[in-house]
Amino acid sequence: MLSELLQGTDTGAVLIIQDSCSYSGQHLLKSFISAALNKEEPVHVLGFDVSEEELKDGLTASTQRLHFHSAYTDPLGWTNRSAFTVHQFCVEELTHLLKQTSHPKPVTLVIDSLSWILRHMSPPAVCKSLQQLKKGGAVRAVIGLLHADMHQRGTVGSVCHLATSVITVAPGTKGDEAVAKITKRSKLGKVTQDEEIFSIKGDFSVTVVSKTSHAGRRQTEPEEQQMDPTANLTFNIRLSDTEREAKEKLALPFVFSKEKKTALLQSGPGSGRILYEPDANDDYDQEDPDDDLDV
Repeated sequence: MLSELLQGTDTGAVLIIQDSCSYSGQHLLKSFISAALNKEEPVHVLGFDVSEEELKDGLTASTQRLHFHSAYTDPLGWTNRSAFTVHQFCVEELTHLLKQTSHPKPVTLVIDSLSWILRHMSPPAVCKSLQQLKKGGAVRAVIGLLHADMHQRGTVGSVCHLATSVITVAPGTKGDEAVAKITKRSKLGKVTQDEEIFSIKGDFSVTVVSKTSHAGRRQTEPEEQQMDPTANLTFNIRLSDTEREAKEKLALPFVFSKEKKTALLQSGPGSGRILYEPDANDDYDQEDPDDDLDV
């Protein structure tokens, strides 16, 4: 699946590369930039983590379509010398920034990294901007690097929840290998999960060494997982096959057969008539039927 994502993402896709202090996702991010440039796609990078020189270092693809908006030296805009700041991360500012360069193809927006923005903006505001970018328009796809160990679990979960694909990277058993746990969501809500071992070459091309597929597995949140209420009981309430068969054959006294229902519901002679026989103690006066009432 990693190779498929490198070949191209769908329009409106949001791809999150989630790393930690044990393994950096910077090289994999550059692999996606290199793959997009090789397909002659325009790429705009919001650079917070590294400088433009460091980002372009090692890229063999043509960087003419690569536009770097530096926020590395002044991410908060204290000196007013930065091409982009944290507080400009909104759809209006990004659309204005992207329109400064004209391209015949939709733009791939790379955020390096989302952690800088989440540290200085509220998670709902960041998620709202990502959701608006996800709808398409000036941006074809969004690829963001997220340092998971810098944020609370709820913040990471909120960002990853709206992403169409999440790649969580970790170190492998060998020095030049890493493990990628990939979660991809379709438009219909189906979740596909893969775990792949990969390596990145000097030209930032990715080689998948091995993978374990879990296709078609539907993801459920922990609170949605149903627990078995009979798991910790001291007695057994489940029926064996023999007991279940005997239960099905048991005739209950209040359950009528088809023949008995037909006989009871069938109308016979005299049905529908009310027969009343007066009692000897009845005090009934034809002239005053209500004489016995105390009114």
